[in-house]
Amino acid sequence: MDNRQTDLRLRVLEAVTDSALMDADLEKLLHLLLWRVRELFDVDTATVLLVDASGEQLVARATAGLDEEVFQGVRVRVGTGFAGRIAQSRQPLQIGHVDSSTVVNSLLWERGLRVLLGVPMVTQGDLVGVMHIGSMASRRFTQEETELLQLVADRVAMAAHVHRSRAEQTAAAMLVDSLMPARLPNMAGWEFAARYVAGADSGVGGDWYDVFQLPGDRIGVAIGDVVGSGLAAAVVMGRMRSALRAYALEYEDPAEVLGKLDRKASHFEHRTMATVAYAVIHTVAHRMDLALAGHLPPIIAMPAEESAFVSAPLGPPVGYHLAVTGRRSASFDVPPGALLVFYTDGLVERRRIDLDGCLERLRATVRPAAPEAVCARVMSVLVGAQPANDDIALVAVRHTA
Repeated sequence: MDNRQTDLRLRVLEAVTDSALMDADLEKLLHLLLWRVRELFDVDTATVLLVDASGEQLVARATAGLDEEVFQGVRVRVGTGFAGRIAQSRQPLQIGHVDSSTVVNSLLWERGLRVLLGVPMVTQGDLVGVMHIGSMASRRFTQEETELLQLVADRVAMAAHVHRSRAEQTAAAMLVDSLMPARLPNMAGWEFAARYVAGADSGVGGDWYDVFQLPGDRIGVAIGDVVGSGLAAAVVMGRMRSALRAYALEYEDPAEVLGKLDRKASHFEHRTMATVAYAVIHTVAHRMDLALAGHLPPIIAMPAEESAFVSAPLGPPVGYHLAVTGRRSASFDVPPGALLVFYTDGLVERRRIDLDGCLERLRATVRPAAPEAVCARVMSVLVGAQPANDDIALVAVRHTA
């Protein structure tokens, strides 16, 4: 290794371990590091493209020497062009011919770049993006320079991953908070209470509940669990919640509502699945119509009787066109004094604890009482002082008169 390469290595190591950079936010980190990279590698441009939420496109996030990439929102599909090929293969790539046959982004050859070197940004096995440098002079980047650029990219990948994780957690929490009913319906003869707790392991995810008034003296009660966690699951949850409300206004049968939701989710929410329970309570007729899409059944409790799980047809979850034979609902009496409890599986699923045992424990805990007291009792018995691994949503409904 010659003196220049040794000096370059030392300066790169100094740059990526700079304590000032360690404390900087992502925007400042990218700005400072890319300008240092441009100087250290004696190149004309240095750019970072980050993968978008879909994982299918790279988006220009920061640059030194080619601001137009960021200003114009350059996007490159994974698998196409120079950066896209690096993202797909997760291997460094160097090209000595920059034009439309090798590069998707026309800004690169319009600037007069003749050589490009790019490396993948990967952390914890996840693709974060691509970093590349370019020169308007003909040259050949050495193996040492490639390894050093990869070292910088790894540092940026870690910072970008942490930043995105924190931002997504914050956004997901705000989204879920905005979608949960701020106020439950106030109807004579009916009382409501609810709980939502994010999972200690997964954070905010795809659990939701909803209680809303419908035309014709009816109340809609929905509870569901979108597979996954984080912002992606919360976004899908929000769309499903809104779609279910819209279908609930158009169709009276809960089974038909879930059928429409299934069709929508299967077509638009690719690679997504959710369990949903949807009930329509007829307040004058004292009756409930219920449909289940892969969801655990609610519990009904009446004075002087044993609490029981509502016996309703269990259809497949929503998504993937699973309900090819249609969906069915069932109808039940909800006389005065009756209490209904809806919940998601986070309430009864615990590591190393039998599910049936937890369900029986829940059933035995539910007794006719004020919904708020019921929710408090259930959470005390089923959760207690141990944080739940998964999201929990819980809704209690009581017919009082």
